[in-house]
Amino acid sequence: MNVVILGCGRSGATIALQLSAQGHQVTLIEKSPEALRRLGKSYPCRIVIGNGLDDDILQKAGVQSADAFMAVTRGDNTNLMAAQIVQRKYGVDRIVVKVADPMRAEAYRRLGLTCINASALIAGMCIDWLMGEPYKPIDQYNVLAPEFQFEVN
Repeated sequence: MNVVILGCGRSGATIALQLSAQGHQVTLIEKSPEALRRLGKSYPCRIVIGNGLDDDILQKAGVQSADAFMAVTRGDNTNLMAAQIVQRKYGVDRIVVKVADPMRAEAYRRLGLTCINASALIAGMCIDWLMGEPYKPIDQYNVLAPEFQFEVN
């Protein structure tokens, strides 16, 4: 599989290393060369230095032929904007977006993006662990808690 990852923080580096170890073709977009230290001494993936919102950087990373795109920087706005560009302009179907704000994640889920909210995922898994329940599929954790739900007109 050909995967483009935006962000070489803890999440992006871990995903890149694991996918590369499984034999997938991985291209990582990162604007800070210092962040690449998380990959170790030898990079198991292709690196593109630059802003993942720039069209020329996305094209240099080969997003136009990607099977999947993952936006996992620490910035919700950056992740959501990049995901929308890749979805609409390049037609990539498999896109996942790391979103810290659960309300924003829910709003963008309703627009068709797959959003991962770490707080919801961790909370659900911790509760299942505490109660001795088996872990559920990610989509069952990755929902907005009922007390936070709202109507979209």
